Amino acid sequence: MARGTILIADDDTAIRTVLNQALARAGYVPRATGNAATLWRWVSQGEGDVVITDVVMPDENAFDLIPRIKKVRPELPVIVMSAQNTLMTALTAAEKGAYEYLPKPFDLSEVVSVVGRALAGSNGRPRAVAADMDSEELPLIGRSPAMQEIYRALARLTQTDLTVMIQGESGTGKELVARVLHDHGKRRAGPFVAINMAAIPRELIESELFGHEKGAFTGAQTRTPGRFEQAEGGTLFLDEIGDMPLEAQTRLLRVLQQGEYTTVGGRTPIKTNVRIVAATHRDLRSQIQQGLFREDLYYRLNVVPLRLPPLRERVEDIGDLVRHFLRQAAREGLGQKSIETAAIERLKTHPWPGNVRELENFVRRVGALYTQDTLTQQIIEHELAEAEPPKRSAAPESEPKDFAEMVERYLADYFAGFGKELPPPGLYDRVIREVEQPLLSAALAATRGNQIRAAELLGLNRNTLRSRIKALDLRVFRAPMP
Repeated sequence: MARGTILIADDDTAIRTVLNQALARAGYVPRATGNAATLWRWVSQGEGDVVITDVVMPDENAFDLIPRIKKVRPELPVIVMSAQNTLMTALTAAEKGAYEYLPKPFDLSEVVSVVGRALAGSNGRPRAVAADMDSEELPLIGRSPAMQEIYRALARLTQTDLTVMIQGESGTGKELVARVLHDHGKRRAGPFVAINMAAIPRELIESELFGHEKGAFTGAQTRTPGRFEQAEGGTLFLDEIGDMPLEAQTRLLRVLQQGEYTTVGGRTPIKTNVRIVAATHRDLRSQIQQGLFREDLYYRLNVVPLRLPPLRERVEDIGDLVRHFLRQAAREGLGQKSIETAAIERLKTHPWPGNVRELENFVRRVGALYTQDTLTQQIIEHELAEAEPPKRSAAPESEPKDFAEMVERYLADYFAGFGKELPPPGLYDRVIREVEQPLLSAALAATRGNQIRAAELLGLNRNTLRSRIKALDLRVFRAPMP
């Protein structure tokens, strides 16, 4: 028994043939055409249960046709295919009301799976006003399979108000993704406010987030709104959420649970209406195990996880990225330049630990330093050699003699990881916290949760230990001593 009629529109005969065969094998009744006019006639006559259409067809663009389809048959799912595998294509498909976007070349099993999902449920996607943004101005560049997955996820997420957790290494573009979610989402008319947890001293984070009243602390001369208040009706981007102090995590969790907060020094609860997008380069599950991140807050923030691939996992995008950065540099007055194919291939072999940000800085530097119109492989080889950090000795390092030497090595590697830059402010507090938490946990474990004996072991006042346990939100389990 037929499972449903699938209308296919694509001017490529080969694509129509393979889709016909795959869908027929899956038990559907496919009907195919090479133009938009026939597709529109079928739809307007009430035929078909799902539409699969290419974007660019001889007589009409599908993005112009979809709104007409949705007007006469709003329940009819429309699946869009395109070889123009850009973020703009995915976003426009979602904004026009498409059920799903499939980049070409596609996997036939995925097409069949998407058709099945479309028939099982209704479209249900709210329609948004299409953004007037040239694809050249979009922040995310690349046509790799890894980026196609990101584009499709973003197209779906812009049509919702769900909390998103962006995971990715430094330089992968986490804030750019957050801005796409805002600029193309339901809150685009509201403000986009970003705060970097790693760049703010821990004692100021609560004031930064929630604001403070006049006289709340020394130096508070006037009432100052926090980021939640500034982002009202829009999006609040919590960057490097893994560096947030535990005390602030507790207050943030309360806001997410109750939908309200109080300013520092204030007493009146303030209702909040913001979309939360968080980001981190850290492994938050490991942070939870170490007692550095609240598990309940993690689940509140990790409603929709989105992992950004490092550049080494999408080297096929390097050519597009380099040409994009060269065009940007030309618009800024650095002159129009091109790059040899061999030079692109050489760039693909570099590890790019700093990801897209490192590649952008590299391209800008090379474009500024060389007057040639074409960047050659020799130029790229020379600049990569200049940028290469000195290699460490192949001989294995000896074991650290003591704890101080171990910490010294750790900090040396930590500073080296930032190259010529400095780490974010607040380093002292972060290092002390990373040492203090496992130290107290070890002492409590050794004394089986007996806080009096743990305080003696540590050489701390009993009240001081209790205060630190509370501040670090440590879980203490009592067990009888042997």
